[in-house]
Amino acid sequence: MTEVITFTVQKRDRAGKGAARAIRRQGLVPGVIYGDKQTPVMFAMDPRPLLAALNKPGFYTHQYDVVVDGEAFRCMAQDVQFGVVSDAPIHVDFLRVGKNTVVTTAVPVHFDNQDTCPGLKHGGVLNIVRHEVEVHAKPDDVPEQLVVDLAAAELNDTIHFSAITLPAGVTPVITDRDFTIATIIAPSGLKSDEAQGE
Repeated sequence: MTEVITFTVQKRDRAGKGAARAIRRQGLVPGVIYGDKQTPVMFAMDPRPLLAALNKPGFYTHQYDVVVDGEAFRCMAQDVQFGVVSDAPIHVDFLRVGKNTVVTTAVPVHFDNQDTCPGLKHGGVLNIVRHEVEVHAKPDDVPEQLVVDLAAAELNDTIHFSAITLPAGVTPVITDRDFTIATIIAPSGLKSDEAQGE
């Protein structure tokens, strides 16, 4: 189970673009909690804890307790909108989740044993095709990352999704093929030397 992070926020009563702009003028980020067949809850939050969470790995895989006027809502982040000019968060959406809610989320891929990988030690380059993989899971089953072990990966190897061991209760969104996660490619200098040798 991933770490649960708490955000303490202020309830807001008005929706709409004008109300959201007024919130932003106060230096806050407007947001909404929706889902679980309940009435949406609108709020405004300090951008600093949001930015701190965004800058850590696994923002969309964590669970959050969003505390609105003393009432805590267990949620997962669904979307963050950023300003075109400022690149600062301007709106955040959270999905209310229960223990049996099945969510779809993108989980980061982590590559273990890069320092001992035979293909990389022989001058190969790790070409990452998928930095994240979308999965279906209950909130408590969502892993912080999916691990690929490169300990035996050689030059020109292709690493497929089947190389990842999924935790119980986690299934990939893509089920019709064993898709590529990464490849170990030979550097261009090595390729040209081989071509000349041929």
